Amino acid sequence: MLASAEKRSSASRSGESTGAARLSTPLVSVILVCRCEAEHIQSVLESILRQEEPSGGMEIIVADGLSEDGTRRILEGVADSEPRVRVIDNPARITSPGLNAAIRAARGQIIIRMDAHTHYAPDYIRQCVAVLESTGADNVGGPWVAQSTGFLGEAIAAAFQSRFAVGGARGHQPRYEGLVDTVYLGCWRKQAFEKFGNFDENLVRNQDDEHNLRIARGGGRIWQSPKIRCWYHSRTSIKGLFHQYMQYGYWKVQVIRRHKVPASVRHLVPGAFLLSLLLLVLALDLCLITLPFVPPGSPTFLGLTLARKFSAGCLASILVAYGLALMLASAHAARRTRWALLPVLPLVFSCYHLGYGWGFLRGILDFAVFRRGASAVFTQLTRISP
Repeated sequence: MLASAEKRSSASRSGESTGAARLSTPLVSVILVCRCEAEHIQSVLESILRQEEPSGGMEIIVADGLSEDGTRRILEGVADSEPRVRVIDNPARITSPGLNAAIRAARGQIIIRMDAHTHYAPDYIRQCVAVLESTGADNVGGPWVAQSTGFLGEAIAAAFQSRFAVGGARGHQPRYEGLVDTVYLGCWRKQAFEKFGNFDENLVRNQDDEHNLRIARGGGRIWQSPKIRCWYHSRTSIKGLFHQYMQYGYWKVQVIRRHKVPASVRHLVPGAFLLSLLLLVLALDLCLITLPFVPPGSPTFLGLTLARKFSAGCLASILVAYGLALMLASAHAARRTRWALLPVLPLVFSCYHLGYGWGFLRGILDFAVFRRGASAVFTQLTRISP
């Protein structure tokens, strides 16, 4: 026990990984970034270790963001008993630096990213390798399919697979196979990072979208295959969902600023929708406030009256159209899952759209207009934030 403790202490001081005797050169390096995941990390590692191992072997590199809830103790316990597991530090405590640290530590020819809030089919790793080799793509992955627990969690997962919630993104279509603009998690040859670079460490969110956009703009291909099966554990509360998508919208602004173009028009729609509502409400309020101070019958009075009617009509039309779309999308999602979810689905759909839209507009203000740093609320982890 003393020797083991000394070994962990020495490894921590030098920045090396912890664990027992190591494999020489495995085919696959699984990388996983975590922070404060004591409730899940043991079962996640056990499920990865039970995977059908590729013929060339594999290693698992976990980048821990200085967890304070006992996660590190669990990780080191697993690493001490399992030679395929290594633990490294992620002092930045956000995802992108942790991914990059794990990539630098990886010895495998193929790198597969896995997540602590996802359940994997037993052949997930094997299928990743097979699809990567058969397609020759630069990054491959499976569809982003959600599952959750509790009534609200079920509704959030049901909406997650709807085209209305995510703008028709192919990555959310469980049966789609082919080229996509981004893919959930990912599987790459290590040379892909040498060619396209590592993840952008300035991004708290959307680092995977930005990296895939860089691959696509660099002439690479991103491929989705339904043979690669996993199930993402979505948020279980409206507050958590709104915070999550607010961050997605916020950091998407930085991705667009870096590349001067969005990966898809769908990334702009929620922000444009919310901005339209805000501008119409502002115009209507200005008309109502100004009219009492303008002489009736004057050209200004007539102009303000027309502006008020136009603003009110546009606002009502947009809200009615959006309300009808909410009802139709909710009915479709409920029919596909279970009808008991129908009453809460409109709220869930609007949370996806308004959360993303508000984050996007705030990102424009912070990064493009005022050119200031990110606000703290957009950097907190949404699963452990108060």
